[in-house]
Amino acid sequence: MNGSRRSFLGRGVALGAVAVLGTYAAWAAPEPIRIGEFSSLTGREAGLGQYTHMGVVMALEEINAAGGVNGRLVEVIAEDTQSKAGESATVVRKLTTRSRVVAIIGEGASGRCLEGAPIAQRAGIPVVSPAATNPKVTELGDCIFRVCFTDPFQGTVMAKFAHETLHAKRVGVLSDVASPYSLGLAEFFRQRCRVDGIEIVGEQRFSGGDKDFRAQLTALKASKPDALFVPSYYGDAGLILLQARQLGITVPILGGDGFEAPELVQVAGAAADGSYFPVHFSLADTSPRSRGFVERFTKRWGKAPTGVSALGYDALNLIVDAIRRGGSAEPKAIRGALALTTSFDGVTGRISIDSERNARKPASIVRVEAGQFRFLQAVAP
Repeated sequence: MNGSRRSFLGRGVALGAVAVLGTYAAWAAPEPIRIGEFSSLTGREAGLGQYTHMGVVMALEEINAAGGVNGRLVEVIAEDTQSKAGESATVVRKLTTRSRVVAIIGEGASGRCLEGAPIAQRAGIPVVSPAATNPKVTELGDCIFRVCFTDPFQGTVMAKFAHETLHAKRVGVLSDVASPYSLGLAEFFRQRCRVDGIEIVGEQRFSGGDKDFRAQLTALKASKPDALFVPSYYGDAGLILLQARQLGITVPILGGDGFEAPELVQVAGAAADGSYFPVHFSLADTSPRSRGFVERFTKRWGKAPTGVSALGYDALNLIVDAIRRGGSAEPKAIRGALALTTSFDGVTGRISIDSERNARKPASIVRVEAGQFRFLQAVAP
């Protein structure tokens, strides 16, 4: 197993334990509640995993600074999937058998979540995914939850946006043939386009990690679309945006929540301007809870959070809230309390878990302007 393991108790908490080490109180203190995390801390989608992980760590520090939950501190054991197929199953198996965690956060990418979550389901360990939006994720079983909106929701939202805001009549689609996330978004986008009378004038495919998209983009340009829909993660999307503009494609380019990472602009530069995508959390949110989160995150990490940072933060807090409400850190009790979640006050909005273990919550659409993600409009489920 090549994944790296990181264990966290939260800043300041470990030092406090050292101060009383050797005393009866220290030896009698209950063991921490162990929660696992599997995410892409390295590799092609490291930006996704690292920003999620920073949100998890910040939540952990705050929870433990406040005394933990039900008289016990919380420990997060993080495993790196390296953005690779095959690693999720390995690290989730390790978390459930060796680390003996009572709940798991992860993975942010739908494909890797679909790979790792079934192992947790068989072990009866609840999983809360921060950002896996493919509808099949929660269909894996009654232990699998998410705090993000789903692909049917965001695919529909972006098609409605193309129709109602951009007034597009003809659109082209460029999707990743190897990504369940990308293929799912493309399908739900197409379904809504048919409802709104938008013509899909061209469809092209690529494989994640490709570097040259000019052939597909040239074919799409020839179909004379009013907009392009590119459901992909930021690494591929940045190159696609750059090459599209180099080829003289000037129409708006729409994406999914996978666009949201600083690396999108780092790769695409000015070519990212004029692209649109939905986000789970907007820095433009002026609610006190969201403002406070942004301020604390920026102070803690020296950079502003992304949407997945807020989702990681909400995922751990939701699990801890379930432990508190259920009065137990046993996996079965946590699962039961998670399923009964109503109006949880998260930084990404008020979250209620529906009968399919999906989060009911709003989304925001942003536009890239001068390299910045600018809030455009909010969309309710």
